Amino acid sequence: MTVSKTKKHTTKKIVKKTATKKVSKKINKKPTKKITATKTVKPQRTKVICISHKEDCDGISSAALIRQAFGGDAILVDYPGQMEALNQVVLDEKLKSLFICDLGLSKKTQDEFIDIMTTLRKNKVSVTYIDHHDIDPNVLKELNKIKVKIIHDINECTAVLVYSAFKSKLNDHASFVAACAAITDYMETRPIGAKLLQIYDRQFALISATVLTYNIVGHQKEPDYLLYLVEELADSKFPHAIPNTFEFAQIQVEKLSQMIAKVKQGMKTMKNLGYMEILDAGASGAVNFVMGLSGKNVGVAYKERVDHGIYAVSVRGSKDCKVHLGKIVNILATNLGGSGGGHDKACGAVIPKPKIKKFITELNKQIK
Repeated sequence: MTVSKTKKHTTKKIVKKTATKKVSKKINKKPTKKITATKTVKPQRTKVICISHKEDCDGISSAALIRQAFGGDAILVDYPGQMEALNQVVLDEKLKSLFICDLGLSKKTQDEFIDIMTTLRKNKVSVTYIDHHDIDPNVLKELNKIKVKIIHDINECTAVLVYSAFKSKLNDHASFVAACAAITDYMETRPIGAKLLQIYDRQFALISATVLTYNIVGHQKEPDYLLYLVEELADSKFPHAIPNTFEFAQIQVEKLSQMIAKVKQGMKTMKNLGYMEILDAGASGAVNFVMGLSGKNVGVAYKERVDHGIYAVSVRGSKDCKVHLGKIVNILATNLGGSGGGHDKACGAVIPKPKIKKFITELNKQIK
């Protein structure tokens, strides 16, 4: 009898202990699950960004068309600021799609560009590079390897390429924006550009493109205004419908008329080119005057960027210029510690301040 009671008592104790252990295990599991769930949360990639050229109508128009087609934000840069902008967006964990428009590569920047693109693709960011400047074929091969989508054609301006690629996502007004870009890039006679221009009255398109260009060039130090232009064009506004554009264009015209006298007085010539340092205006606005008034087939205008210790250089060639200025300037600028490149008859460069005279001298030698 005594033995039997002891067994029952022992059994009850064992059952109680087991039950207690089971309860305590359930209580301990809950906080562990919560901590694990918090650690595995990743930010969703939803952001769309377009990095485009800020200095001319082609770059601004390209950004406007990308915005209309895909939404998102625009980052507007000049050539020296291109890599800085790319190094910033590569750190953005929310970036989903990146469009790069009208920003040609030079020998100095192309390797860094490929490295950044490789990082973006590893992070599953969709990248579309749209441009019409001359590109090293090896660079194109490397970009294709990492599956960067490339839309490239030297025969049309970038905005026309954007329009052609994403026409189904754009409204009817987009063709006018692209036509204006073709005019200001001197590419309105190219196959697609010419067809777009035929849709509109030529004089209406010419004055619209000119007004837009003068507003872009005259507001280079006001990034918020340039972004405002992108938004207005994306919303299908004609240049004349954007407040004060004609009034501001008139101011720029007056400045340019004064530039003619300054160029006549201040330009210098070499055997194959005319050149001049610009002090109180943009180099791109003066370079055609330098070429035309010098009587040479090539004009060079340059303006100091005090904040960077460099000269921003614009180069233009006449119809009689037989060399590809963009290719020559790319190699020459890189050899002098700068960067540059562009089209056969219109290009630009960034040259370290002490090397500007050597740049002009060497360029003169290579123009035949």
